[in-house]
Amino acid sequence: MRFFLDEIVARIVAIYLCIDGSRQLWRALVERKIKYFNPDLLNWYLDWSNARADRDSTPVQYWIQIGFRILLLIASLVVAIFGWWRPDA
Repeated sequence: MRFFLDEIVARIVAIYLCIDGSRQLWRALVERKIKYFNPDLLNWYLDWSNARADRDSTPVQYWIQIGFRILLLIASLVVAIFGWWRPDA
């Protein structure tokens, strides 16, 4: 029973991530700017609201973020279709 619930929860979360990720990706491509994750702890406290990559001013950072979003979208789509693989099962 636990395996069945794990599969259901994994697929529901993956479907949500597919929808949310595709909306963010579409918005980023239309607006030509994307918010990105900045791992620098100091920037979180000082200047988190300006953490955006613009296609015209920082194209490399923009396309790197677009690539990451596409990879995450593909990964969540695979989990939504095939389910979660557990090595002990």
